[in-house]
Amino acid sequence: MITVGLTGGIGSGKTTVAKMFEALGVPVYIADHEAKRLMHTSQVIRKKLIKLFGEKAYLNNELNRPLLAEAIFNDRKLLQQMNAIVHPKVKAHFIKWKAKQKAPYVISEVAIVFENDTYKNYDYIITVTAPEQERISGVIARDHSTKEKVQAIINNQWKDAEKVKLSDYVISNTNMESTKKQVLQLHNLLLKNATSD
Repeated sequence: MITVGLTGGIGSGKTTVAKMFEALGVPVYIADHEAKRLMHTSQVIRKKLIKLFGEKAYLNNELNRPLLAEAIFNDRKLLQQMNAIVHPKVKAHFIKWKAKQKAPYVISEVAIVFENDTYKNYDYIITVTAPEQERISGVIARDHSTKEKVQAIINNQWKDAEKVKLSDYVISNTNMESTKKQVLQLHNLLLKNATSD
């Protein structure tokens, strides 16, 4: 079974692309959803996040997202420390999830693979790209965020050009029809690769 990493900068449309693969019958693992779930349910993660961010990391038994977002906003080291707590647990969960799938290939939709060197864990990497201005306006509308905050997240991620160099495939997400066609072509190619392995 082939493992495909699906990545892209914030607002690039990787979740939209993931849903298109899912519609074609491909099992898709959304790493961000799992990370959020584990930050709520894992006592080990909870203790470590409280140690890193202080007692206010959780309020009324819920993860204090605004506090964490504010703390890591311009602090790359803190972001890396948080990822070092959460990512290994997500990886372990993904391995268990993958073992239960019955498909020629699976997709893991993950925001960061190049920045933390985990792209080597996948057989193939697909990077979704989109024009930066469209990404910014899309995220502002989706998350009710500010341009400054979205730009800070973009600045913390690798540039598309750097990601593309290390990717096996690129989906240029500029309009829905074109994106669907690219997904279908890639799906057929990955099915072929999976059966020839």
